Amino acid sequence: MDELITKIEKEDLGKYLKNVSLSKYTSYHVGGPAKMMVFPKDIESLITLLKFIRRKKIPYKVLGNGSNTLFSDRPFPGVIIKLDALDELSIIGNKIKVGAGYSLMKLSSIAARHSLTGLEFASGIPGTVGGAVYMNAGAYKSDMGYIVASIQVLTPDFKVITMTNRELKFHYRTSFLQTHRDYICLEATLKLQKGKKDAIEEVNKERRQRRLLTQPLEYPSAGSVFRNPEGAFAGQLIEELGLKGLQKGGAQISEKHANFIINKDHATAQDIKDLIEFTKDAVKERYQIDLKIEQEFVNWE
Repeated sequence: MDELITKIEKEDLGKYLKNVSLSKYTSYHVGGPAKMMVFPKDIESLITLLKFIRRKKIPYKVLGNGSNTLFSDRPFPGVIIKLDALDELSIIGNKIKVGAGYSLMKLSSIAARHSLTGLEFASGIPGTVGGAVYMNAGAYKSDMGYIVASIQVLTPDFKVITMTNRELKFHYRTSFLQTHRDYICLEATLKLQKGKKDAIEEVNKERRQRRLLTQPLEYPSAGSVFRNPEGAFAGQLIEELGLKGLQKGGAQISEKHANFIINKDHATAQDIKDLIEFTKDAVKERYQIDLKIEQEFVNWE
């Protein structure tokens, strides 16, 4: 990594950290150490960094807020790239142009202040814009696919291009980016609708209160563990099996919401993964339903 550090410093590519505990950068608060974490200062710096990393065949992972990711407890043998500096924001009429590193929850609040409706579903999703596009994050029967007009993306051959909503192939909790992981979202243009500020903020307030009552926000988690299968709710299936409160190591199926697994007591990543897989197997055995895991497992092989 010394050669990479020299390049970052010499070409002023951005900030970097060495031997970083990933537990500080994931919402589960678990994960082993990464050799290096880099915060490119702009798109040009990101491209320079990626060219070097790929040429040297250094493993890397682009990470948003780590709110939908489960790293193993093993050391990550490469570079974690954080796009926090890509956080520019502009609002023209009912369109928002925003960098991939921008907080989705913060953006939802700003949209409300500008009397723009359509982002209320995102008011409780603790991810970045880039991560939300990647996952097609959603709630309350809406998702990013309804509001993303286009994105600016970095291709595997280091070209910056624009992709339209249709090209992004948004479906329930998935997008083109999930099946083409060498493409990196840099910026998104969202198309919202004009609304009434007070009404939008009231919806956000009601949903915040509902989350406090129904979700275990007092513990580290990564939100819903499983996608809802067609015609059913994953949480309801898990609850009907009597699995609420089940604990493996320091990980527990939440007693408040069965589709949440929480880090209740210094859980390891292995504790959480074991509990996810146990729950998935139990649902399949009882209902013959193969639940799809929402979280991305990284560095487990």
